[in-house]
Amino acid sequence: MISIRSANAMVRSTLDVVVSIFVTVHPHETSALLHSFFCFFFILSAYFVVLPLRDEGAISLGLSNLPGLFVGSLVLTLVAAPFSSLIFSFPNLSKGKALFLIHRFFSVSLILFFILWHSSSAEYSKSHMTGSTPLLGDQSSLTSSFGWDNHGWFYISVRIGLFLWVALLNLITISSTWARVIDVMDTESGSRLFGFIGAGATLGQLFGSLFAVGMTFLGPFLLLVAAFLMELAAQTSRGINHGSSHVEEQLSLIRSIGKSDSNHDNVAAGTQKAEHTVRGSPKSSTSVKFPVWSIFEGLWLILSSTYLLHVSLFIWLSAVVSSFFYFQKVSVIATTVTSSLGRRKLFAQINSFIAVFILVGQLSLTGRILTVAGVTTAICSTPFVGLLNLVALAVWPNWVMVAICETLRKVVTYVVTRPGRELLFTVVSEDEKYKAKVCIDVLVQRLGDAAAAVIYKMLFGTVNGNPSTVSLYGLPVCLLWIVTAFSLGRRQVQLSTHQISTT
Repeated sequence: MISIRSANAMVRSTLDVVVSIFVTVHPHETSALLHSFFCFFFILSAYFVVLPLRDEGAISLGLSNLPGLFVGSLVLTLVAAPFSSLIFSFPNLSKGKALFLIHRFFSVSLILFFILWHSSSAEYSKSHMTGSTPLLGDQSSLTSSFGWDNHGWFYISVRIGLFLWVALLNLITISSTWARVIDVMDTESGSRLFGFIGAGATLGQLFGSLFAVGMTFLGPFLLLVAAFLMELAAQTSRGINHGSSHVEEQLSLIRSIGKSDSNHDNVAAGTQKAEHTVRGSPKSSTSVKFPVWSIFEGLWLILSSTYLLHVSLFIWLSAVVSSFFYFQKVSVIATTVTSSLGRRKLFAQINSFIAVFILVGQLSLTGRILTVAGVTTAICSTPFVGLLNLVALAVWPNWVMVAICETLRKVVTYVVTRPGRELLFTVVSEDEKYKAKVCIDVLVQRLGDAAAAVIYKMLFGTVNGNPSTVSLYGLPVCLLWIVTAFSLGRRQVQLSTHQISTT
């Protein structure tokens, strides 16, 4: 027994030393930090392991049907987002247990999809069962071999269902996990640790992608691998607990005193009131509820808080600009690189190049930048870079400039702005972290993607497919994004300072 304890102590000591190389972490934060890191690692690994199978199924239905799948994803998100926040409303269910059940639910669902996929494939020829799918660039083969008319309703339903479900899994699990992480950390600890936690997601993306490439022969069995990884995410989420924040410890102590001593009831009540007032959303406290429509409480909390409405606008503009850049990237490369093989190779090279830079930045720079520069600078960085990128693409609309702009934008986003964006939620109430945040991350993200698709399609048709002119139309959106980010960052700093002074 002693030797086992000694071994565990040595392992913990070694982990502390390794982690301290990349990030400044206090002893009481190490457990939650590592569990958060590995939880995101397993979530992103599961997503990228199953992503090629999902895309293969979508392609088998015909390229012309892909836009409809994106519309379906938006509809499913609009329906599922309120339900995803409902689980955090159950009074007898802790937030940690709720997060565990969300991950377990998606793990089991992937097993069910494996059964459905295998059953639907059995109805068709051996070529479909072995996964002999034409290459994406082979347009003639895709047109002649794939489409709605070549498959039965069961086959089509399973492929559509998996496409929509994997997209939902990515949004719900990541948003819910960030909500839990934010709940156990404050602005100060988040500034130091969020970059390292985000590196877990980046490593998961690399691992999942490489595993899917090397294990392509597994076919639908990749669903079982993803299910196993999601179960590991569920297990590691148990260690994301409330021991990571001095502020949380102080609030818990005051609450416990108020419950154990009737003479301190007024102190406890005053503390609860202060939490909601300081965090900028007095109307969004749990005293305002609609019992019949409690499933929409997350939406109500957003509409009841000016601060959360500004956060929603910031994330919506972020999604619009991000999707706008995606369409612009595809359009420029499609017009400048004529070979389909060359385009696929270029996309892969850009993504790999970006991932390496993001990982290095998250492990070495994020904590230092957020601690020194602050939230306002962090969330303004990507809008400013986006503005410069639009100007650059308007002047030089070629694949070299696309690669440079895409690398710069994504590195700044995931190394600086995305961790800063999560800090915006450290100054809101617990209900807003778990219910409103999930709705914002899921609903607003999808609405931004859809808006960008509509806007870009209209602009691209109006200017006869000229990428340079399209880029200029995106400048006002970036300017609005910068103004919103600046005002929101200043507001977060005010709320955070007030929060610390009252605790």
